[in-house]
Amino acid sequence: MSQPAAEARPSLAARLKSQPPREAARMLAAEEPARAVEVLAELNPGLTQDLLAELPPDALAAVSKAASPEVAKQWLRNARYAQGAIGRLMEPAHAVFAPEITVGQAIEQLRAVVRTAFVTYGYVTDGEGKLLGLLTMRDLLFSDHGARLGDVMLRGAFAFRADMPISDAMKLTLNRHYPVYPVCDEAGRLVGLVRGAAIFEEQAFEITAQPGSMVGVEKEERVTTPLSRAFKFRHPWLQLNLVTAFAAGGVVALFQGTVDKLVILATFLPVLAGQSGNTGCQALAVTVRGMTLGDIRAGAGKKLVAKEFLLGLSNGAVTGLICGVAMFFLARAQESPHAMLLGLAVFLAMTGSCAISGVSGALVPLGLKRLGADPATASSIIVTTATDVASMGLLLGLATLLVR
Repeated sequence: MSQPAAEARPSLAARLKSQPPREAARMLAAEEPARAVEVLAELNPGLTQDLLAELPPDALAAVSKAASPEVAKQWLRNARYAQGAIGRLMEPAHAVFAPEITVGQAIEQLRAVVRTAFVTYGYVTDGEGKLLGLLTMRDLLFSDHGARLGDVMLRGAFAFRADMPISDAMKLTLNRHYPVYPVCDEAGRLVGLVRGAAIFEEQAFEITAQPGSMVGVEKEERVTTPLSRAFKFRHPWLQLNLVTAFAAGGVVALFQGTVDKLVILATFLPVLAGQSGNTGCQALAVTVRGMTLGDIRAGAGKKLVAKEFLLGLSNGAVTGLICGVAMFFLARAQESPHAMLLGLAVFLAMTGSCAISGVSGALVPLGLKRLGADPATASSIIVTTATDVASMGLLLGLATLLVR
């Protein structure tokens, strides 16, 4: 019974993946340095960089000393790049050759390399390290052993820039499903390799974090995050949400006299807020998804905003008509002399608030991106505030104007 239970226990690498970087780094620091190096080799290079950044200085020094000079050098090279850049996912390029050596010489060199590294492609560089071409194993297998690599390589090989954001790299891989991609610096020099699986794993984590980011949940928070840290992650955003909720409450306070006179309006305030809020969140979800997939190109933002405005206007008119009729009959049942005007106010308020919500759902992530922020960061809180203020303000303002 004990042996199957032990076999079912997740490996240390798997357990580290399920933890926030700080907690995972604490677990890694408790291991022997040599064991820590072995575990880091099993992880996505991007996660490796996150863990190394969280390790205490003494633990980081011990792990770096236990790693091979090549691996330690690669860690330092990757750490130079910003969070979310392709350069943080790089692995060393092992099979690198000069263009003048022969196929036979390259094969002999590869015999030693493949004993310690997994090689998918070979790369040909000039004396300055600039990438000239790519070699497939088929090229080496079927080419004459006396042929020069410069004559059999594939020229114009596709490569990533090391400082390119991972989200942009993902868009370029849609029609290039390669297992490994070369990575070059701004001068075209080969600085490493990045595996397609590492890119997809990193981007998948970003995508799964987006729904939480929209409502103020930090990307680091997981199911296993301790209570105290989860509180620190979430509470500041809830304080912001409280401030924005006071803004909506302030709108109601401005029309307190109307509410006192027409108490029936209170029945439809949450209806308008909920309906317009959903409209804004729909537009927000479509916009963030489009930005992630690269569907929103330069200059297309205005077209998207216009579309969401018309869509919100149309949906608001249909739902507003239903709500207006409901308000009319409810007001008639209460023998209100303003039943027709109240129904009209609800119809116009629903139509207008849904149109404003659609525009907000598109503008907020576009605006955050232009400011250099994450488009998903707490955008739902901002959109919800805009929709609440618009829906309540329109209904109470229209009722004040129409019913005198």
